[in-house]
Amino acid sequence: MPRVGMMPAAALMNGRVLLDAGFVGGRAVLVEDGRIAAVVAEDDVRCKAFPHVDLRGALLMPGFVDIQVNGGGGVLFNACRNVDGLRVMAAAHRKFGTTSLLPTLISDDLPVVAEAIAAVRQAMADHVPGIAGIHIEGPFLNEVRKGAHDAGKFRKLDAEAIDLLSSLEAGRTLVTLAPEMNGMTEIAALAARGVIVSAGHSNASHAVIQDALHHGLTGFTHLFNAMSPLGTREPGVVGAALHDQASWCGIIVDGHHVSPVTLQLALCCKPRDRFMLVTDAMPCIGTADKSFLLQGREIFVRDGKCIDAQGTLSGSALDMAGAVRNAVHMLGLDLAEAARMASRYPAAFLGLDGEIGRIAPGLRANLVATDGDLNVIDTWIDGCANGPFHDAHRMNREAA
Repeated sequence: MPRVGMMPAAALMNGRVLLDAGFVGGRAVLVEDGRIAAVVAEDDVRCKAFPHVDLRGALLMPGFVDIQVNGGGGVLFNACRNVDGLRVMAAAHRKFGTTSLLPTLISDDLPVVAEAIAAVRQAMADHVPGIAGIHIEGPFLNEVRKGAHDAGKFRKLDAEAIDLLSSLEAGRTLVTLAPEMNGMTEIAALAARGVIVSAGHSNASHAVIQDALHHGLTGFTHLFNAMSPLGTREPGVVGAALHDQASWCGIIVDGHHVSPVTLQLALCCKPRDRFMLVTDAMPCIGTADKSFLLQGREIFVRDGKCIDAQGTLSGSALDMAGAVRNAVHMLGLDLAEAARMASRYPAAFLGLDGEIGRIAPGLRANLVATDGDLNVIDTWIDGCANGPFHDAHRMNREAA
């Protein structure tokens, strides 16, 4: 018997669908057994075999993929390292269109890292909707660029840490580290064991980053924030990130972390498909909370940002639908490209582009429907709707 919310078969009709060439009308997305069976004209004879779901003119996009989620729904991953907490986080972000996320643990002791990995492993075994792996941000960072991290937790990569970081055995593991604080041999060892390595909270030189790129580094965590800047004689981490054409860059588009003008300039430096929208979201997402605790420090949610008592940015109050909206209004991107930066491009970074990130036959039916202002109407994860379109589909099936 299908589980609650499952859509074993449906034809999603009367929407504007984001395909590879852009948004198109007059298409039906046929969903069966949790995957996209076909994308056809709405008058195609194959639609007759599927119960119809009327999208009522909504925009239908690939579900958003967020590789950096510290918390949501009142839960902080560092403080609540269990399946129940992960379920709450994923559900909170799903309301804003995120159908795949990496719960993100900021710098902590290795036993805490082990607990976080175990929780994610169990959540994936339990098929908690939306959990795609884990992002371990630190503790292999540089105190000079610590940001909101507790430098007392920092340490170097060693064999014990590498074994732990590569132990998830499911989904994807992303590790953010400062290359200059860790050996290239250790970075290569992580990459060889399937861990995705990203540079962040780093004061490295351009030369060190180039070396790390040759040893398995493929990404940059929240570009411009907590990293050595582009200088006149030393390009720093920022210069290395923008100069390298193959690596991916996560960007926080909230108007607080980075100037929109700076981000517009960055987008001119390398292929657009190497930029990913991330939220760096904190527990306040999906709640009305105005403060929360981060490793014993009170963080305040004020004017759309998360700051500590000294005014240091500590994650964000950004959700992914808001990030897409901001990419359109602040960066001047068209909606199709902004949506790709929240879906197709991060999926490619994770090596999941054969499963998620596009609306195409054979891919998992991870989808988001929004109105023209990017207010989320409904989402699907593996064909399971979560809101009004689930109800519409159920009634159509019962009527049939």
